[in-house]
Amino acid sequence: MTVTDKNRNESPSSEAHPFQADVAKLLQLMVHSVYSEKSVFLRELIANAADACERLRYEAIAAPALLGDDPKPRITLRLDADKRQLTVEDNGIGMSRDEMVEALGTIARSGTKAFLDRIEAAQKDEETALIGRFGVGFYSAFMVAERVDVISRRAGADAAFRWSSDGQGTFAVSPVAAADAPSRGTRVVLHLLEDANSYTERETVERVVREHSGHVPVPIAIVDKPGAEAGEISDGAALWTKSKSAITPAEYTDFYRSVAGQFDEPALTIHFHAEGRQDYTSLFFVPGSRPFDLFDPDRKGRIKLYVKRVFITDDAEVLPRYLRFVRGLVDSADLPLNVSREKIQESPLLGAIRKGATSRVLGELERLAEKEPEAFTKIWDLFGAVLKEGLYEDFERRDALLALARFKTTGAEGWRSLKDCVAAFKPNQTAIYYLAGDDIERLKTSPHLEGFRARGIEVLLLSDAVDNFWVMASPGFDGKPFKSVTQGAADLASIPLVGAKDEPAPELQDTVKKFLVFVQSALGEAVTQVRASDRLTDSAVCLVASDKGPDRALEKILAGAGRLGAASKPILEINPRHQLIVALAALGDDQRVLKEDAAHLLFDEARVLEGDRPADAKLFSERLARVLEKCAGT
Repeated sequence: MTVTDKNRNESPSSEAHPFQADVAKLLQLMVHSVYSEKSVFLRELIANAADACERLRYEAIAAPALLGDDPKPRITLRLDADKRQLTVEDNGIGMSRDEMVEALGTIARSGTKAFLDRIEAAQKDEETALIGRFGVGFYSAFMVAERVDVISRRAGADAAFRWSSDGQGTFAVSPVAAADAPSRGTRVVLHLLEDANSYTERETVERVVREHSGHVPVPIAIVDKPGAEAGEISDGAALWTKSKSAITPAEYTDFYRSVAGQFDEPALTIHFHAEGRQDYTSLFFVPGSRPFDLFDPDRKGRIKLYVKRVFITDDAEVLPRYLRFVRGLVDSADLPLNVSREKIQESPLLGAIRKGATSRVLGELERLAEKEPEAFTKIWDLFGAVLKEGLYEDFERRDALLALARFKTTGAEGWRSLKDCVAAFKPNQTAIYYLAGDDIERLKTSPHLEGFRARGIEVLLLSDAVDNFWVMASPGFDGKPFKSVTQGAADLASIPLVGAKDEPAPELQDTVKKFLVFVQSALGEAVTQVRASDRLTDSAVCLVASDKGPDRALEKILAGAGRLGAASKPILEINPRHQLIVALAALGDDQRVLKEDAAHLLFDEARVLEGDRPADAKLFSERLARVLEKCAGT
C-alpha cells in the first residue's frame, strides 16, 4: 500500500511494492521469534548507521569531496514523546533511490530462498557486509514500530527519497523535498507502538545504547525533545581499542565494573590484540571476589562478544566453562553471525579465537603464579575449585592446569604446588598420595594419614567435589602417578619412619594373626578382607577400597548418585600393634561372644571415622552395652 500522511511532504510519484507472501511470513517470524528481546532493534539500527559512516570513510579515500564540509561521522538519536517517535540519523554514505529499493526491498524482490542466500553470501564477503545495505536487522524495528520511514540522500547527490512501510504487506518509495531530508546520510523514523512508548524516554534509550552500542566506532548523541541541544552519550572510542599504555588502572577498573557488574577491584587484567589469520581484541578481567553465579548449574560464561565494536551477546562461549569466572569481552573483525546477529555461528575462526583466548588467560595465570605468587594465591582461593574442573574436562591443557593447581597438604601450611610436593618426595616414594573427602578438617584427622605422617610423606588433602573425578582420570604429574591413601595397600614398608633406626619391622604375634582371621569370620560378607595395616600408627582400624575401581570418597559419591547401585564391600585394616588389638587378640575361647561384639564394634568404629553411621544402629547399641557391662563386671 502507498503510505500517505498529510503531515509529510510526499511526491505523488510514490511507488507501492508488495511483499511476496512467503517473505511476509518470514518477516513476521523474524520480528516475533528471531530476537530474544525488543531492545536489540536499537542496536541493529545503530549498527547500520555506524556501518554507513564506515562505508563513507572508505569511499572518501578515493573521493574526498563526498565529505563536503561535514567530515566527522556522527549518529544522532532524536526523541519525540508527543508524536511517539524515535529517530536514528547518521551522516554516512546514504542511499540513492535504486540503492534504497535494492537494500530495503531485498526481501520483497528476491523471495525467501534468495534472501537467505544473500545473507549467507554477505557474511562471507566483508565488503558486502558493510552498510549502505540494510540487512535483516533493520526489520527488527517492526517489533516496536507500527510504521517505519527511511529518508536518505546519498553522499554527493541532490535527490533524496523516502521508504515507508508498516511491515505487513507493502512498502512505498517516493522522492522527498530537499528540506525534509538530511544533507547526507540516512534518517530512520520509528512511529512507535503504544507499548513501546518508553523508547521516547532519555533514560531508557541511554541505558540501551550504553549496554549494547556504547563502543561503536562513531560518536552517538541524543536529543531528548524537539528543539533541545544534542548531548553526547558515546564518544565512539572503545576502551579496548586503545593501547594498554594509554589506559590508566582507574579506567580499567571503571570499565571492569561496568562490563562485569562487580563492585570490587579486578584481581587480574588481560588485554591483548591478536593479528594474523585471526584479527580480534580481548579484554578480560579476573574478579577480586566470587561472582554470585559462579556455581550456577548451567556453568555459563559471561564473556561479551562484539563484532566490529557492535555488541552481539553477553554470554558467548569464548572461554571454557572452567574459566567462567573470567569477565570481559572479545571484539572480532570478521566473525560470522546467524541471521538475527544474536548467535555466533560455529566456524574455524571461532574455534581459533576460543583456543587463542584460553591459552592467553592460562598463560597470564602462569605468569602471575611465577612472578606474583601472593596475587595468584588470592585468585586460587577464590576460583581454584572451578579451575580444577578443567583437569577433568580439558585433556589438552591438563598438564598446564596441573602446574597451576594449588593444594592443601599435610606437609605445610598454605597452598602447595605439585612441583613443591614432588620436590619433597621421600626415599623410595614413587607416587603422589592424596586423601579426598568433603571436609578439610575431617581429612586432617583421618587415621589413613597416620603411617604417611610417621614417614614424613606429604599427602594432598582434596575437599572439593570435582577432586574425586579429575584425580582418578589423571595419569599423574611429572611422571608420578596419583594414589589414594584410602585405596589398596599402602606399600609403605620401603619408606623409613622419621627418626627410626634401619631395623626390620617386628613379626606379628601369632595371637594377632589368629584374631585377624577371627574378625574376618565374624564380619562375614560385610567386608572383602581383614588385614594388618602398615598405614596405621595411632588408630586401631580404618576402611580402604580395593586396588581396582574408585577410592572410598568417589565410591560414596557414585553410590549416592545411583551410579554404582551400592558401594562395594570395603577392606578392614587393623593396626596389629595397637594396644586394644593386642588385648583383644589375647582373649581366650571362653570370651568368644565378647570377641565377636568387639569385631563388629571395630568395623563400626572404622565407619564412624569416615563420617558414616554404624552399619546397624540397634545392633551397635546392643553390642556396645554388652561390652560396657563386661567392663563394669556386671
